[in-house]
Amino acid sequence: MNEAAVPCPVEDVHGDNRWMNLHQRFVLETKEREPEILFVGDSLISHLIYTDMWETMFAPLHPLNFGIGGDQTQHVLWRLANGELDNIKPKVVVLLVGTNNHGHTPDMIADGIMAVVHLIREKQPQAHIIVMSLLPRGHLVNPLRQRNAQVNELLAHKTALMTRVQLVNTAPDFVLPDGSISHLDMYDYLHLTPNGYRKVFEPLHDLLIQLLAETNGTQQQPADEQQAGSSNNNNSNAQSLLHKGP
Repeated sequence: MNEAAVPCPVEDVHGDNRWMNLHQRFVLETKEREPEILFVGDSLISHLIYTDMWETMFAPLHPLNFGIGGDQTQHVLWRLANGELDNIKPKVVVLLVGTNNHGHTPDMIADGIMAVVHLIREKQPQAHIIVMSLLPRGHLVNPLRQRNAQVNELLAHKTALMTRVQLVNTAPDFVLPDGSISHLDMYDYLHLTPNGYRKVFEPLHDLLIQLLAETNGTQQQPADEQQAGSSNNNNSNAQSLLHKGP
C-alpha cells in the first residue's frame, strides 16, 4: 500500500487540534466564498498569502488559499475528500505538495500527487489543474533535492496526456552553476523569500490570467468547441512553463 496516496488526516501530536481547525475553517470558506482560483498545498502555498504579491496580483483574481504547513500528499488528499472541494466551482486549481513526504520514494510521492489530481478532476471536472513541480531544496546537492527532481520527471510523464492538466516548472533558475541555492531565494534553503516568491509565482500569475481569459471567452461555446479550444490553448501555454525534466 502506498501511504502517500491514501487519504489520512494529520495526527494531533501537539494537542491543540490546529490542523483540523484549519481544515474546518477552509470548509466554512467554501460555503461563504465563490473563488475562481483555488490554491492547495503545504507551507509554500500557505505563506503566499503573507506576501505583497498576494494582495496586488492574486487577490483580484478571487482566490482561496488552502495551504497548511507540513502537509504531505495524503493529508491534502484527505482534506479535499472531506469538504474542501465542496460548494465551490473554481475555474483553476493550483496544487503544490510533496516535498514534505519524507520516507516516501519518488514513485510513491508522484502517485500521491496524482491521486490528488484525480480527486480534483473527479470533484471539479470544469477546472483547469496546474500542478507545480517540486522545488529544489538544501543549500547544496543532497538526496532530498535529487528525490524531488525524480518526482518531477515522473509527473511529467504522468500528466503529459491529461486534458486541462499542466505541470509547471516552478524554479528553472534556482540552482546556481555551482550547484548551490542562494539564501536570497530560500532563506532556510526550503522556504521562499519575497524574491523567491516572485521567481515562482509571477510566471504562474501570467498563466492564470491567460487561463481565466480563455475560460471566460469559451463559456458560451458549444461543449465540443470548448474541449478542442482548451486542448489547443493548453499546448500553447505549456511551451514556456511546462516542466520538461529535473
